[in-house]
Amino acid sequence: MDLENTLYLDLKDGRVTIELKPDLAPNHVARIKELVREGYYDGLKFHRVIDGFMAQTGCPDGTGMGGSGTKLQAEFSDADHTRGVCSMARAMDPNSADSQFFICLDDAPHLNGQYTVWGEVTEGMEHVDGIKKGGGGNGAVSDPDEIVKLTVAADA
Repeated sequence: MDLENTLYLDLKDGRVTIELKPDLAPNHVARIKELVREGYYDGLKFHRVIDGFMAQTGCPDGTGMGGSGTKLQAEFSDADHTRGVCSMARAMDPNSADSQFFICLDDAPHLNGQYTVWGEVTEGMEHVDGIKKGGGGNGAVSDPDEIVKLTVAADA
């Protein structure tokens, strides 16, 4: 395991290990590690969770409208959006990804080539499955679960 390219995502139910993919998205991986090391993600809510699709987090105000203030150029690849893949959320502009990301709860082939894949869950997917789901069509979650702590494994 490459500790510099591994994240520990601590959730209410346990630890999730995420393998980073700098070969696919070097700029996104570098930015995510920078934010993680600043403690940016600690305590942030999973504000949008759609059962059978994905769990989204990374918005500092918990609404899905906020970010860190740094937009990233898209780094689309041929990596598939399969169960456990971590990818960047964005607005309509392909170069609008910032700090929000999602973890695929199931395969989502309709996202392939349109969102930047930067990592994949290698352990603890059962804890991701346990994240509180939202209702309605948009997956907004009332009283959402939070990231307890997100750490670069090399710093743990």
